[in-house]
Amino acid sequence: MTGCDTTAFRTHSPSGPPPPGKRWHTREDSGIRLDARLRWWHDDEPIEHPRIIELFNSSLVLDEQGRYQLQIGNDWCFIQVEDAAYEVRTVDVTPDERLSVRLSDRTAEALEPGTLAVDAEGVLSCRVKGGRAKARFSRDAQYQLGELMEQGEDGHLYLRAGQRRLAVPVPLESLGA
Repeated sequence: MTGCDTTAFRTHSPSGPPPPGKRWHTREDSGIRLDARLRWWHDDEPIEHPRIIELFNSSLVLDEQGRYQLQIGNDWCFIQVEDAAYEVRTVDVTPDERLSVRLSDRTAEALEPGTLAVDAEGVLSCRVKGGRAKARFSRDAQYQLGELMEQGEDGHLYLRAGQRRLAVPVPLESLGA
């Protein structure tokens, strides 16, 4: 896909058959998906253009029913999300000693340490958007968070945010330490 396929946003199929080897798309069946590694696909073809990827990342929303949509201007379509919908790109310590994450949709929000988890590959994730969505940490963000971690005398992990120490529910062994 080299450009934004507006057929993905049609509500009704056009008249006549689709081109050979293609199908008509609707808002409910856009053919767009975000895989478990946060790669975009359209009809099982990878979307590789950086501007389209950034547009899709910044246009991803979670509706009230828990379905993911791309909303671009007045157009929208449902998409399939295989695992995490967002990527944590950076971790910041705010001036008031709280942890903040910046996400792939260009938003920032407070990190809730209690939602941290580690998958089988050792990649961190957390819950975002009021706990309704999953975000997967980029390598850089995972490294940034690791720089804030320390092991307490009790053997548990903590995040250091200025003078604040926040308990981490992830066992030390799961981080490969």
